[in-house]
Amino acid sequence: MSKRVVIIGGGASGLMAAVQAARCGAAVTVLEANEKPGKKLLATGNGRCNLTNLTQERGCYRGGDWAFTEKILEQFPVSAAISFFSSLGIYTKNRNGWIYPNSDQASSVLQVLLLEAASRKVKLKTREKVVSVKKKDSFFVTETDTWHYESDAVIVACGSPASAIEGASDTAADIAGSFGHRFIPFRPALVPLKCQGSWFSKWAGVRVQASATLILAGERARTETGEVQLTDYGISGIPVFQLSRYAVRALEEGCSVMVSLDFLPGYERESLYSYLEWRMEQCPYKTLQQSLIGLIPDRLIPLAAPAEADLFRVAEFLKDFPVIIRGAASMAQAQVCSGGVCTEELTEHMESRRVPGLYFTGEAVDVDGACGGYNLQWAWSSGAVAGCACAGGKEL
Repeated sequence: MSKRVVIIGGGASGLMAAVQAARCGAAVTVLEANEKPGKKLLATGNGRCNLTNLTQERGCYRGGDWAFTEKILEQFPVSAAISFFSSLGIYTKNRNGWIYPNSDQASSVLQVLLLEAASRKVKLKTREKVVSVKKKDSFFVTETDTWHYESDAVIVACGSPASAIEGASDTAADIAGSFGHRFIPFRPALVPLKCQGSWFSKWAGVRVQASATLILAGERARTETGEVQLTDYGISGIPVFQLSRYAVRALEEGCSVMVSLDFLPGYERESLYSYLEWRMEQCPYKTLQQSLIGLIPDRLIPLAAPAEADLFRVAEFLKDFPVIIRGAASMAQAQVCSGGVCTEELTEHMESRRVPGLYFTGEAVDVDGACGGYNLQWAWSSGAVAGCACAGGKEL
């Protein structure tokens, strides 16, 4: 008799789990709170869907236990993800290691997942918000607002509260807590940072190639380089997103947090000073502020060279401009969350050590990735492993 599997959440990890469980012979039902599945998936990569990344290193994934994360990724690696989607019709393209569908449409990825799930007779129930999950003897009862579903296994794949997309919620935390699991509270990650001060409107709207260095309790922790967006509340952009989960957690622990911005990372400090002198010498009729035209965005010039500034002050601003971090933007502005079910609570098949037959995947687990397709790779890997295992299938 086929195993009955209920999957809570019709996002990336939930649909992957559904396909893999169905391929292993399970009778699968997916419960999705929204009127349509995959809403968050459609928004990934600005709608282009950065499927995965060819660079897979420890620093690309964050959370409590890299050894656990690595075991899951090894069972369903990048090559398996690319092969899987290729078999469904997704022709991929490589952008410096970042893998996208050739169509540049996240909708293509969602469509092929849904078509494959339908071909495997996966039942997809939308507008089904889960109220509770309980275990009775050897089976589970999953209750929604309108019905209850009995199953031999349950996969919790309902994500986190991150993003403004309808359906983002704490459901995973509620279910995990109801079974006594240790749960690391959800906090925004890959999110803009708010800075202390009231003058940020002066640089709002500027985008600049820069390095951002996270400083925790006075110590330089890590540096990211790329396009930094300067906003009326602080800083944003991919380099800031990469640092944000560490900043948020550090603030929560009572640590002082700063970010130092280097607006000209291609220059060493001394050589920059010499270059600024050279610029002044070339056009002696220019004021100090005027000499910066064409070097940095106009809105940064009054900040870099106020009335009393000299070349040393300008060089200091351009190479090491510190901003004090006071918090993160709202959960609705976060792309993902850090936190989730503690990995010590799970087996290498994503199964609960406390409750056999209960599985957690994707953002429901205390694993989050950097920008660049890592969170989707984690969704594919954890979903595939859980889907196969819950159906009693062979190793992936």
